[in-house]
Amino acid sequence: MDSHELKNRTASNNEVRISSSDGYSDHDNAALARLGKKPVLKRNFGLLSLLGFSCTILGTWEGLFGTFLIPLQNGGPAGAVYSFIFAWTGTACSFAILAELVSMAPTSGGQYHWCAMLSPPRTMKFLSYITGWVTAIGWQSAFTSGSYMAGTEIQGAAILAHANYDPKAWHGTLIMWAAVVFALVINFVGGKILPRFESLILVIHILGYFAILIPMTYMADHKSSNEVFKDFVNTGGFPTDGLTFFVGMTGCVFAFAGGDAAVHMAEEVGNATVMIPRAIILSVLINGTLGFTMLIATLFCMGDIDEALASPTGYPFMEIFRQATDSISGALGMSSILLIIAICSVVGMLAATSRQFWSFARDRGIPGWRLWSQVSPTTHTPTYSILLTMTISCLLGLVNIGSSVALNGIISMAVSGIYLSYLIVGTLLFYRRLTGAISLYNDGDHSLVNVPGAKLMWGPFHLPGIWGILINGYAIIYMTIVVFFSFWPTQMDVDKTTMNFSVVGTGGTIILAIIYYVLRARHVYTGPIVELSH
Repeated sequence: MDSHELKNRTASNNEVRISSSDGYSDHDNAALARLGKKPVLKRNFGLLSLLGFSCTILGTWEGLFGTFLIPLQNGGPAGAVYSFIFAWTGTACSFAILAELVSMAPTSGGQYHWCAMLSPPRTMKFLSYITGWVTAIGWQSAFTSGSYMAGTEIQGAAILAHANYDPKAWHGTLIMWAAVVFALVINFVGGKILPRFESLILVIHILGYFAILIPMTYMADHKSSNEVFKDFVNTGGFPTDGLTFFVGMTGCVFAFAGGDAAVHMAEEVGNATVMIPRAIILSVLINGTLGFTMLIATLFCMGDIDEALASPTGYPFMEIFRQATDSISGALGMSSILLIIAICSVVGMLAATSRQFWSFARDRGIPGWRLWSQVSPTTHTPTYSILLTMTISCLLGLVNIGSSVALNGIISMAVSGIYLSYLIVGTLLFYRRLTGAISLYNDGDHSLVNVPGAKLMWGPFHLPGIWGILINGYAIIYMTIVVFFSFWPTQMDVDKTTMNFSVVGTGGTIILAIIYYVLRARHVYTGPIVELSH
């Protein structure tokens, strides 16, 4: 992009015209207009519904049960405790950076928009394009993984309940499809149904925590503190305990994945520059607290670890519940809470994934962008993007029938893709922060800001001075470690059944995106498009 085009996009800092429409406040119109975007989605989310949306997609204490196998095999009880602490602190710093960025530019595009506004002009177009694609890769994989876990957890409960049940891979795929269809119905209805649904799930998220914690801690035999805090296990065969620790940490990282979900709903949130940062910070505090206490309680109440790891359900937590209650019925009752939340989290993940895809299509970064960028005039939702996201997930679910290993590789792409997008924008923000290129927040300035070629301005949420530098720096270190180890297998001796194919999936998709960029996208994609007249 040349300097003349950049000047046109800033419109010589002229003030943009802001028009009101139903469901939008003047403040929200102003914030979106400063980013050059027209309001086309309804702002039905408030703080409570957005907090429910963010908390249930993170689902840290629930997600830990789903990924419990990884830290137990690589690190054992002690490794799980300390890797969770590391993941929690790293996630908190990473989410603080996301909160700063969304406060600056609250659009559904999120990472690729932030990359565009922070990048040097020469590299802006390509860097933001790649960031948009890795974010899309991460979220499409995350939605598939959430749907897959919901389906296979239900199948695991059936295995626990019926000893004569002969599980087939296609059973899990069919149940996964049912969860996706349920999410599709809720998303298609639109309006105020989704935010009300998310508020309800927040209640279940909190009450379900106590419904599992209380009977488990009351009924189970308890281990000693030495067994929980000092028992380190290395069943993956890695040469050092340190390497084992970082490989096992990916299970805890996955339980925190999806912190930018609220970001992609930005154009449906009232007072987004303030409410989304609050929701992001509160979600990591609430979920981290619930997750850590549930982890400690589970480790103290866990019976035979080998028996739990060898559970035919595929999910150790079901065997842990059975041992704690000494009852299959009790285990099924406790597991059903996790199943309900897992299904409901798929609803929010479909919303976040489709909004990110829709926004990227709106800025012409995806093949067929004219279709995927359309918004329904009746429900004010990106219908075609929702349908495409559902279709991709259902097609990827077919991979499970042929090979669950291949599907697990796709699932691992959720962590690598999402955290790679975090790393790119976090590094660019760190550079801009050190060079002092971002001016202080000014609510009275209505000129274009935080778009390519325009001036950079902090939003209402901002980490000041040395604290911002330290937190930003720590987040970069953490995200680099996460991305690196997201490509590792869970054991040293690798064969076709234990290989982590996420590096192939992530790298292959990026290569395809680059090919499309060379052939087509570089002619139509110019970064975030300024839609408003001046």
